[in-house]
Amino acid sequence: MSQIFYFKQSIVVRDDIKMSKGKIAAQAAHAAVTAAELARKTHPEWYKKWLEEGQKKVVLKVSSEKELLELYEKAKKRNLPTAIIRDMGLTEIPPGTITAIAIGPAPEKLVDDVTGHLLLLK
Repeated sequence: MSQIFYFKQSIVVRDDIKMSKGKIAAQAAHAAVTAAELARKTHPEWYKKWLEEGQKKVVLKVSSEKELLELYEKAKKRNLPTAIIRDMGLTEIPPGTITAIAIGPAPEKLVDDVTGHLLLLK
């Protein structure tokens, strides 16, 4: 029997910049943790349910900074826990490069309203 998830987190990564798989993983992790910590403070009931349900996450991609910022603003306007990640520039990419966002944990329907049209990062 599969579990039904009611809460999730979407992590969205830019695929138009050159990042190694390890760098992508680190940026996605930064986004996930930052947004989860924000949700813990601003939407504790969502955070608690998300933890109880197994912390569902999906990693998606966009093809530009502009698209990433549009998603970020859309999520913020809907009062969803949202984090934006700017790289420090210590390894692979220039300082201040916006690499990823995370939306949620939040009710799955609300997250999907913002990111449901995106493709999975592969």
